Amino acid sequence: MRVCVGTTVHHPEDARITHRQIRALLDSGHEVTFVAPFSHCNVTPRQGIRAVDVPRAVGLRGGKALRAAASALRTAARDADLLLVHDIELLLALPRRRPPTVWDVHEDTIAALGAKTYLPGPVRSVLPPLIRAIESRAERRVHLMLAEESYRARFPGAHPVVPDHTYVPPAPPAPPGDNRIVHVGHISLARGAAEMVEVARRLRPYGIRLDLIGPADAEVRPMLRDAQRAGLLDWFGYVPNNHALRMAEGALAGLSLLHDVPNHRHSMPTKIIEYMARGVPVVTTPLPMAASLVERAGCGTIVPFGEVGEVADAVVRSVLRLREDAERRAEMGARGHAEALNHYHWPAVAGEFVALLERWAQAPDTVPALSPSRTVPA
Repeated sequence: MRVCVGTTVHHPEDARITHRQIRALLDSGHEVTFVAPFSHCNVTPRQGIRAVDVPRAVGLRGGKALRAAASALRTAARDADLLLVHDIELLLALPRRRPPTVWDVHEDTIAALGAKTYLPGPVRSVLPPLIRAIESRAERRVHLMLAEESYRARFPGAHPVVPDHTYVPPAPPAPPGDNRIVHVGHISLARGAAEMVEVARRLRPYGIRLDLIGPADAEVRPMLRDAQRAGLLDWFGYVPNNHALRMAEGALAGLSLLHDVPNHRHSMPTKIIEYMARGVPVVTTPLPMAASLVERAGCGTIVPFGEVGEVADAVVRSVLRLREDAERRAEMGARGHAEALNHYHWPAVAGEFVALLERWAQAPDTVPALSPSRTVPA
């Protein structure tokens, strides 16, 4: 099977797209053409794929990127058996003549508008009905694949969920250390940037350092740079997922300080599963799915939502308790690893993901809105 994969929004090393889905396709012997912003992100395409470089869609200046993507998809999908797109924007750039097409729904697009601070208020207010119209049209014209169970409520049809699991080492990594905490993933105000800087400030007298591993929104970059210059933390910027998780191993705790905003409220933060997979105790705010998993697995602590100082104080107390009890944090790390290996190991669903695309490659491009449900077991 020849699969054309496209994104202009996501990083070419995106964990779900490249390290899980494309890797699963290549491991199954399929051919992949990947349309993505390689040059913009300074990424060398991985071996085994046919890479097509396009501009990255950033902020309000996405028109040029979308036009370039439309042209690239017309050419790249010409000899493909399946087209897999990862951005709602690319639904507006689909070739008129194309193979069966799949939209992988990564996020609640409307809920995510609140985090897009670059959007003027009037623009943000008119986008929800437009997004609903695009999603409704997509459901009638292409196959949908969802990353979260909670996304089912957005669509009247029944669509398969391909969960955002991770690769879990078969053996537990080294036990957590006592002088470093980490955050892996995108950094923004809604993801706890201000709280993490304050945590780093308060932990410095105790000899505990914070590693931030991930890209950051423009509005928080000055804050992170200042904190790094002050010696409070190390900010590594974007690091490919597999390397980032190796860097996280051995940390005293992994932070997930997401705010209680619509785009986070009903989702499972992937970083929590990644911390568990690497034997790192979790410190998380009480988002329902995150809190439920951490409590059930006994692999971390939960801190309340609140003002920056209040959250930082709760995190510091949790981290210091973990540092004082090596046996407790080792047990948390081991329990988290076991839970991730048993229930969140990507290879357990990778075969079903590939089989789903193989079935769709043989199906008509137009699908009924109320198509029979196909589920990928979690």
